[in-house]
Amino acid sequence: MAYKINDDCLACGVCQPECLNNAIDEGETSYIIDPDKCTECVGFRSEARCAEVCPVGAPVPDPSHKESHQQLLEKWKKLHPNKKPS
Repeated sequence: MAYKINDDCLACGVCQPECLNNAIDEGETSYIIDPDKCTECVGFRSEARCAEVCPVGAPVPDPSHKESHQQLLEKWKKLHPNKKPS
């Protein structure tokens, strides 16, 4: 499933450069994740990097965007048609 950023976000921005899908943008008061671009880092890494680097654990799985590993990989392939998954 895609991740979302909860209200604990400090708007520090440490997560944004870690997202190789460019799914994280700065919102008005915190950062936001575009669920159409979030693959939980499937295709690049084994864990969601935004959640790993966040000092307060604000990126969390979004239960309203449940996706299987295969669905996340297919999304990644559409976002990066010229790359091979890691």
